[in-house]
Amino acid sequence: MAGPLSHIRVLELSRVLAGPWSAQTLADLGADVIKVERPGAGDDTRAWGPPWAGDQSAYFLSTNRGKRSITIDFERPEGQELVRRLAAQADVVIENFKVGGLVKYGLDYDSLKAVNPRLVYCSITGFGQTGPYRNRAGYDFMIQGMGGLMSITGQPDGEPGAGPVKVGVAVTDIFTGLYATIGIMGALAHRDRTGEGQQVDLALLDVQVAVLANQAMNCLVGGKAPQRLGNAHPNIVPYQAFATRDGHIILAVGNDGQFAKFCTVAGRPDLARDERYATNPARVANRKELVAVLEELIRTRDSHDWLGALEQVGVPCGPINDLTAVFADPQVQARNIHQDLPHPTQGSVPTVASPIRYSGTPLVHDTAPPTLGQHTDTVLAEALGLGEADITALREKGVI
Repeated sequence: MAGPLSHIRVLELSRVLAGPWSAQTLADLGADVIKVERPGAGDDTRAWGPPWAGDQSAYFLSTNRGKRSITIDFERPEGQELVRRLAAQADVVIENFKVGGLVKYGLDYDSLKAVNPRLVYCSITGFGQTGPYRNRAGYDFMIQGMGGLMSITGQPDGEPGAGPVKVGVAVTDIFTGLYATIGIMGALAHRDRTGEGQQVDLALLDVQVAVLANQAMNCLVGGKAPQRLGNAHPNIVPYQAFATRDGHIILAVGNDGQFAKFCTVAGRPDLARDERYATNPARVANRKELVAVLEELIRTRDSHDWLGALEQVGVPCGPINDLTAVFADPQVQARNIHQDLPHPTQGSVPTVASPIRYSGTPLVHDTAPPTLGQHTDTVLAEALGLGEADITALREKGVI
Protein backbone atom coordinates (compact mmCIF):
# COMPACT_ATOMS: atom_id res chain seq x y z
CA MET A 1 0.00 0.00 0.00
CA ALA A 2 1.27 3.44 -0.93
CA GLY A 3 2.45 5.74 1.84
CA PRO A 4 0.24 8.61 3.02
CA LEU A 5 2.24 11.18 1.02
CA SER A 6 2.54 9.15 -2.19
CA HIS A 7 0.68 11.93 -4.05
CA ILE A 8 3.33 14.53 -3.13
CA ARG A 9 6.46 15.43 -5.10
CA VAL A 10 9.34 17.12 -3.28
CA LEU A 11 12.22 18.92 -4.96
CA GLU A 12 15.16 18.98 -2.56
CA LEU A 13 17.78 21.70 -3.03
CA SER A 14 19.42 21.10 0.34
CA ARG A 15 22.48 19.33 1.63
CA VAL A 16 24.19 18.13 4.81
CA LEU A 17 21.59 17.33 7.52
CA ALA A 18 18.58 19.50 8.44
CA GLY A 19 17.08 19.80 4.94
CA PRO A 20 17.95 16.24 3.88
CA TRP A 21 16.50 14.90 7.15
CA SER A 22 13.19 16.59 6.41
CA ALA A 23 13.22 15.32 2.83
CA GLN A 24 14.06 11.78 3.98
CA THR A 25 11.16 11.86 6.43
CA LEU A 26 8.81 12.92 3.63
CA ALA A 27 10.24 10.12 1.45
CA ASP A 28 9.61 7.64 4.27
CA LEU A 29 5.99 8.79 4.23
CA GLY A 30 5.78 7.96 0.53
CA ALA A 31 6.61 11.28 -1.18
CA ASP A 32 8.58 11.26 -4.44
CA VAL A 33 11.72 13.15 -3.41
CA ILE A 34 14.01 14.39 -6.18
CA LYS A 35 17.34 15.50 -4.75
CA VAL A 36 19.18 18.03 -6.92
CA GLU A 37 22.96 17.79 -6.48
CA ARG A 38 26.04 19.45 -7.93
CA PRO A 39 27.54 17.54 -10.88
CA GLY A 40 30.74 15.75 -9.92
CA ALA A 41 30.52 16.45 -6.19
CA GLY A 42 26.98 16.21 -4.91
CA ASP A 43 25.89 16.70 -1.32
CA ASP A 44 28.83 17.67 0.90
CA THR A 45 28.24 14.64 3.11
CA ARG A 46 29.07 12.23 0.29
CA ALA A 47 32.69 12.97 1.22
CA TRP A 48 32.22 12.88 5.01
CA GLY A 49 33.84 9.54 5.71
CA PRO A 50 35.10 7.16 6.94
CA PRO A 51 33.36 4.87 7.46
CA TRP A 52 32.31 4.03 3.93
CA ALA A 53 29.94 1.62 2.21
CA GLY A 54 31.85 1.31 -1.01
CA ASP A 55 32.20 4.91 -2.20
CA GLN A 56 29.33 6.27 -0.07
CA SER A 57 29.86 7.68 3.40
CA ALA A 58 27.85 6.41 6.34
CA TYR A 59 26.87 10.04 7.00
CA PHE A 60 25.27 10.42 3.56
CA LEU A 61 23.54 7.06 3.92
CA SER A 62 22.01 8.17 7.22
CA THR A 63 19.89 10.95 5.74
CA ASN A 64 19.11 10.24 2.08
CA ARG A 65 17.07 7.05 2.02
CA GLY A 66 14.18 6.79 -0.44
CA LYS A 67 15.24 9.65 -2.74
CA ARG A 68 16.09 10.01 -6.40
CA SER A 69 19.30 11.89 -7.23
CA ILE A 70 19.75 14.13 -10.23
CA THR A 71 22.73 16.36 -10.99
CA ILE A 72 22.09 19.87 -12.32
CA ASP A 73 24.46 22.82 -12.41
CA PHE A 74 22.06 25.67 -11.72
CA GLU A 75 24.79 28.27 -11.94
CA ARG A 76 24.14 27.86 -15.67
CA PRO A 77 20.98 29.36 -17.21
CA GLU A 78 20.04 26.00 -18.72
CA GLY A 79 20.30 24.37 -15.30
CA GLN A 80 18.19 27.07 -13.71
CA GLU A 81 15.50 26.49 -16.31
CA LEU A 82 15.51 22.75 -15.60
CA VAL A 83 15.03 23.37 -11.88
CA ARG A 84 12.25 25.90 -12.53
CA ARG A 85 10.44 23.40 -14.75
CA LEU A 86 10.74 20.73 -12.06
CA ALA A 87 9.52 23.19 -9.41
CA ALA A 88 6.50 24.01 -11.57
CA GLN A 89 5.44 20.37 -11.15
CA ALA A 90 6.44 19.97 -7.51
CA ASP A 91 4.35 20.29 -4.39
CA VAL A 92 7.28 21.12 -2.11
CA VAL A 93 10.73 22.68 -2.44
CA ILE A 94 13.24 22.34 0.41
CA GLU A 95 16.35 24.54 0.36
CA ASN A 96 19.01 25.54 2.88
CA PHE A 97 20.97 28.26 1.12
CA LYS A 98 21.86 31.52 2.87
CA VAL A 99 19.10 34.12 2.94
CA GLY A 100 18.76 35.46 -0.60
CA GLY A 101 21.28 32.98 -1.95
CA LEU A 102 18.97 31.61 -4.63
CA VAL A 103 17.69 34.97 -5.91
CA LYS A 104 20.49 35.29 -8.48
CA TYR A 105 19.49 31.94 -9.94
CA GLY A 106 15.79 32.77 -10.06
CA LEU A 107 15.11 29.90 -7.67
CA ASP A 108 13.99 31.88 -4.61
CA TYR A 109 10.44 31.66 -3.28
CA ASP A 110 9.06 34.68 -5.14
CA SER A 111 10.48 33.47 -8.45
CA LEU A 112 9.14 29.93 -8.10
CA LYS A 113 5.82 31.11 -6.70
CA ALA A 114 5.31 32.94 -9.99
CA VAL A 115 5.45 29.65 -11.90
CA ASN A 116 3.68 27.55 -9.23
CA PRO A 117 1.40 29.45 -6.82
CA ARG A 118 0.52 26.17 -5.06
CA LEU A 119 4.14 25.54 -4.11
CA VAL A 120 5.12 24.98 -0.48
CA TYR A 121 8.65 26.36 -0.25
CA CYS A 122 10.62 25.49 2.89
CA SER A 123 13.72 27.56 3.65
CA ILE A 124 16.10 26.31 6.34
CA THR A 125 18.80 28.67 7.62
CA GLY A 126 20.80 29.25 10.76
CA PHE A 127 18.86 32.32 11.90
CA GLY A 128 15.78 32.70 9.72
CA GLN A 129 14.64 35.12 7.02
CA THR A 130 14.44 38.09 9.41
CA GLY A 131 16.44 39.60 12.28
CA PRO A 132 19.95 41.03 12.68
CA TYR A 133 21.66 37.64 12.22
CA ARG A 134 19.72 36.64 9.09
CA ASN A 135 22.80 36.77 6.81
CA ARG A 136 25.04 34.72 9.09
CA ALA A 137 25.85 31.09 8.39
CA GLY A 138 24.68 28.72 11.12
CA TYR A 139 25.92 25.26 12.03
CA ASP A 140 24.58 22.80 14.58
CA PHE A 141 27.56 22.97 16.96
CA MET A 142 27.58 26.76 17.22
CA ILE A 143 23.78 26.84 17.55
CA GLN A 144 23.91 24.34 20.43
CA GLY A 145 26.14 26.91 22.13
CA MET A 146 24.25 30.05 21.16
CA GLY A 147 20.85 28.49 21.84
CA GLY A 148 21.64 27.45 25.41
CA LEU A 149 21.81 23.67 25.05
CA MET A 150 25.49 23.45 25.95
CA SER A 151 24.95 25.60 29.05
CA ILE A 152 22.82 22.81 30.53
CA THR A 153 24.81 19.85 29.15
CA GLY A 154 27.91 18.55 30.93
CA GLN A 155 29.26 18.16 34.44
CA PRO A 156 28.65 20.95 36.95
CA ASP A 157 31.39 23.43 37.75
CA GLY A 158 33.74 22.13 40.42
CA GLU A 159 33.36 18.45 39.43
CA PRO A 160 35.81 16.35 37.40
CA GLY A 161 35.34 16.96 33.69
CA ALA A 162 33.30 20.11 34.30
CA GLY A 163 32.47 22.31 31.34
CA PRO A 164 29.92 22.74 28.56
CA VAL A 165 29.49 19.77 26.23
CA LYS A 166 27.64 19.38 22.95
CA VAL A 167 25.23 16.51 22.39
CA GLY A 168 26.82 13.55 20.59
CA VAL A 169 24.48 13.86 17.59
CA ALA A 170 23.65 17.05 15.67
CA VAL A 171 20.28 17.28 17.40
CA THR A 172 19.59 20.89 16.40
CA ASP A 173 19.82 19.95 12.73
CA ILE A 174 17.65 16.89 13.27
CA PHE A 175 15.01 18.75 15.28
CA THR A 176 14.99 21.44 12.59
CA GLY A 177 14.45 18.78 9.95
CA LEU A 178 11.52 17.36 11.92
CA TYR A 179 9.97 20.79 12.53
CA ALA A 180 10.41 21.49 8.81
CA THR A 181 8.49 18.33 8.01
CA ILE A 182 5.69 19.35 10.38
CA GLY A 183 5.64 22.86 8.90
CA ILE A 184 5.51 21.48 5.37
CA MET A 185 2.61 19.15 6.14
CA GLY A 186 0.71 22.00 7.81
CA ALA A 187 1.24 24.16 4.72
CA LEU A 188 0.06 21.30 2.49
CA ALA A 189 -3.09 20.96 4.61
CA HIS A 190 -3.70 24.71 4.20
CA ARG A 191 -3.16 24.41 0.44
CA ASP A 192 -5.67 21.57 0.24
CA ARG A 193 -8.31 23.92 1.66
CA THR A 194 -7.35 27.14 -0.15
CA GLY A 195 -5.23 26.21 -3.14
CA GLU A 196 -2.50 28.57 -1.90
CA GLY A 197 1.09 27.66 -1.28
CA GLN A 198 3.42 29.55 1.06
CA GLN A 199 6.98 29.82 2.36
CA VAL A 200 7.96 27.96 5.54
CA ASP A 201 10.78 29.74 7.39
CA LEU A 202 12.83 27.44 9.67
CA ALA A 203 15.80 28.69 11.71
CA LEU A 204 18.17 26.46 13.64
CA LEU A 205 18.38 29.00 16.48
CA ASP A 206 14.58 29.21 16.79
CA VAL A 207 14.35 25.43 16.95
CA GLN A 208 17.13 25.10 19.51
CA VAL A 209 15.44 27.56 21.85
CA ALA A 210 12.04 25.92 21.30
CA VAL A 211 13.23 22.44 22.26
CA LEU A 212 14.71 23.59 25.58
CA ALA A 213 11.22 22.71 26.87
CA ASN A 214 11.07 22.60 30.67
CA GLN A 215 14.55 24.14 31.01
CA ALA A 216 13.42 27.22 29.08
CA MET A 217 10.38 27.53 31.31
CA ASN A 218 12.51 26.96 34.41
CA CYS A 219 14.43 30.08 33.36
CA LEU A 220 11.40 32.17 32.38
CA VAL A 221 9.32 31.23 35.42
CA GLY A 222 12.12 30.99 37.98
CA GLY A 223 14.07 33.97 36.71
CA LYS A 224 17.35 32.09 36.96
CA ALA A 225 19.43 30.38 34.25
CA PRO A 226 19.54 26.58 34.79
CA GLN A 227 23.02 25.14 35.28
CA ARG A 228 24.72 21.95 34.15
CA LEU A 229 23.75 18.92 36.22
CA GLY A 230 25.63 16.16 34.44
CA ASN A 231 23.25 13.20 34.16
CA ALA A 232 20.82 14.55 36.75
CA HIS A 233 17.39 16.10 36.10
CA PRO A 234 16.61 19.66 37.21
CA ASN A 235 13.05 18.88 38.32
CA ILE A 236 13.06 15.22 39.39
CA VAL A 237 15.16 13.27 41.95
CA PRO A 238 16.45 10.57 41.69
CA TYR A 239 16.60 10.72 37.90
CA GLN A 240 20.19 10.13 36.78
CA ALA A 241 22.94 7.60 36.15
CA PHE A 242 24.49 5.75 39.10
CA ALA A 243 27.61 3.61 39.34
CA THR A 244 27.00 -0.03 40.28
CA ARG A 245 29.51 -2.61 41.41
CA ASP A 246 30.30 -3.52 37.80
CA GLY A 247 29.14 -0.60 35.66
CA HIS A 248 26.35 1.96 35.52
CA ILE A 249 22.57 2.06 35.43
CA ILE A 250 20.02 4.79 34.86
CA LEU A 251 17.45 5.25 37.62
CA ALA A 252 14.45 7.27 36.42
CA VAL A 253 12.07 7.66 39.35
CA GLY A 254 9.08 9.65 38.15
CA ASN A 255 6.84 9.80 41.23
CA ASP A 256 6.72 9.19 44.97
CA GLY A 257 5.28 5.69 44.62
CA GLN A 258 8.16 4.60 42.44
CA PHE A 259 10.61 6.07 44.94
CA ALA A 260 9.03 4.03 47.75
CA LYS A 261 9.33 0.86 45.65
CA PHE A 262 12.97 1.63 44.93
CA CYS A 263 13.68 2.14 48.61
CA THR A 264 12.13 -1.23 49.43
CA VAL A 265 14.24 -2.99 46.79
CA ALA A 266 17.31 -1.15 48.12
CA GLY A 267 16.60 -2.32 51.67
CA ARG A 268 16.03 1.24 52.90
CA PRO A 269 12.23 1.72 53.13
CA ASP A 270 12.87 4.33 55.81
CA LEU A 271 14.12 6.77 53.14
CA ALA A 272 10.65 6.97 51.60
CA ARG A 273 9.18 7.88 54.99
CA ASP A 274 11.80 10.53 55.75
CA GLU A 275 10.19 13.96 55.34
CA ARG A 276 13.33 15.16 53.55
CA TYR A 277 12.77 12.61 50.77
CA ALA A 278 9.11 11.57 50.89
CA THR A 279 7.98 13.88 48.07
CA ASN A 280 9.66 14.94 44.86
CA PRO A 281 9.88 18.65 45.83
CA ALA A 282 11.56 17.58 49.07
CA ARG A 283 13.96 15.30 47.19
CA VAL A 284 14.87 18.13 44.80
CA ALA A 285 15.50 20.44 47.76
CA ASN A 286 17.70 17.82 49.43
CA ARG A 287 19.22 16.43 46.24
CA LYS A 288 22.85 16.44 47.37
CA GLU A 289 22.27 14.54 50.61
CA LEU A 290 19.94 11.96 49.05
CA VAL A 291 22.11 11.30 46.02
CA ALA A 292 25.11 10.68 48.28
CA VAL A 293 23.12 8.01 50.16
CA LEU A 294 21.88 6.41 46.94
CA GLU A 295 25.35 6.32 45.41
CA GLU A 296 26.59 4.28 48.34
CA LEU A 297 23.63 1.90 48.13
CA ILE A 298 23.69 1.34 44.38
CA ARG A 299 27.39 0.62 44.07
CA THR A 300 27.01 -2.42 46.40
CA ARG A 301 25.25 -4.56 43.76
CA ASP A 302 25.83 -5.51 40.12
CA SER A 303 23.91 -3.79 37.32
CA HIS A 304 21.89 -6.84 36.30
CA ASP A 305 20.80 -7.37 39.92
CA TRP A 306 19.45 -3.85 40.16
CA LEU A 307 17.80 -3.90 36.75
CA GLY A 308 16.08 -7.23 37.36
CA ALA A 309 14.82 -6.32 40.82
CA LEU A 310 13.62 -2.83 39.85
CA GLU A 311 11.89 -3.97 36.67
CA GLN A 312 9.93 -6.53 38.68
CA VAL A 313 8.35 -3.79 40.80
CA GLY A 314 7.88 -1.27 37.98
CA VAL A 315 10.61 1.21 38.78
CA PRO A 316 11.92 2.74 35.52
CA CYS A 317 15.57 1.87 35.00
CA GLY A 318 17.90 0.77 32.26
CA PRO A 319 21.44 0.09 31.12
CA ILE A 320 23.74 2.48 29.26
CA ASN A 321 24.28 0.70 25.95
CA ASP A 322 26.86 1.42 23.30
CA LEU A 323 25.52 1.35 19.75
CA THR A 324 26.56 -2.25 19.14
CA ALA A 325 24.49 -3.25 22.14
CA VAL A 326 21.60 -1.08 20.93
CA PHE A 327 21.29 -2.94 17.64
CA ALA A 328 21.63 -6.29 19.45
CA ASP A 329 18.83 -5.42 21.87
CA PRO A 330 15.85 -7.80 21.42
CA GLN A 331 13.34 -4.94 21.56
CA VAL A 332 15.18 -2.99 18.86
CA GLN A 333 15.36 -6.14 16.75
CA ALA A 334 11.67 -6.91 17.28
CA ARG A 335 10.77 -3.43 16.00
CA ASN A 336 12.86 -4.04 12.84
CA ILE A 337 14.68 -0.73 13.19
CA HIS A 338 17.82 -1.97 11.43
CA GLN A 339 17.02 -2.83 7.83
CA ASP A 340 19.22 -3.63 4.85
CA LEU A 341 18.27 -2.04 1.53
CA PRO A 342 19.25 -3.19 -1.97
CA HIS A 343 21.87 -0.90 -3.48
CA PRO A 344 22.89 -0.60 -7.17
CA THR A 345 26.65 -0.82 -6.54
CA GLN A 346 27.07 -2.30 -3.05
CA GLY A 347 24.53 -5.09 -3.14
CA SER A 348 22.94 -3.79 0.03
CA VAL A 349 23.48 -1.07 2.60
CA PRO A 350 22.15 -0.79 6.17
CA THR A 351 19.64 1.81 7.27
CA VAL A 352 17.92 2.86 10.48
CA ALA A 353 14.22 2.74 9.72
CA SER A 354 11.73 5.50 10.43
CA PRO A 355 10.18 5.17 13.90
CA ILE A 356 6.70 6.01 12.51
CA ARG A 357 4.29 3.07 12.57
CA TYR A 358 0.95 3.40 10.74
CA SER A 359 -1.79 0.80 11.02
CA GLY A 360 -3.40 1.63 7.67
CA THR A 361 -0.51 2.81 5.50
CA PRO A 362 2.61 1.10 6.86
CA LEU A 363 5.89 2.62 5.74
CA VAL A 364 8.02 0.62 3.34
CA HIS A 365 11.77 1.14 3.11
CA ASP A 366 12.87 -0.30 -0.22
CA THR A 367 15.04 2.40 -1.81
CA ALA A 368 18.61 2.92 -0.67
CA PRO A 369 20.23 6.36 -0.69
CA PRO A 370 21.03 7.07 -4.35
CA THR A 371 24.38 7.21 -6.05
CA LEU A 372 25.26 10.64 -7.42
CA GLY A 373 23.04 11.43 -10.40
CA GLN A 374 21.59 7.93 -10.45
CA HIS A 375 18.19 9.12 -11.66
CA THR A 376 19.08 12.15 -13.79
CA ASP A 377 18.08 10.67 -17.13
CA THR A 378 14.93 9.03 -15.78
CA VAL A 379 13.63 12.14 -14.02
CA LEU A 380 14.35 14.49 -16.93
CA ALA A 381 12.65 12.10 -19.33
CA GLU A 382 9.63 11.33 -17.15
CA ALA A 383 9.04 14.72 -15.53
CA LEU A 384 10.10 17.08 -18.30
CA GLY A 385 9.68 14.92 -21.41
CA LEU A 386 13.29 15.37 -22.54
CA GLY A 387 14.48 12.98 -25.20
CA GLU A 388 17.76 11.13 -25.33
CA ALA A 389 19.32 13.72 -27.65
CA ASP A 390 18.28 16.58 -25.33
CA ILE A 391 19.78 14.84 -22.31
CA THR A 392 22.98 14.03 -24.16
CA ALA A 393 23.37 17.66 -25.22
CA LEU A 394 22.89 18.89 -21.65
CA ARG A 395 25.46 16.40 -20.40
CA GLU A 396 28.00 17.43 -23.05
CA LYS A 397 27.60 21.07 -21.95
CA GLY A 398 28.18 20.10 -18.31
CA VAL A 399 24.70 21.25 -17.25
CA ILE A 400 23.91 17.79 -15.90
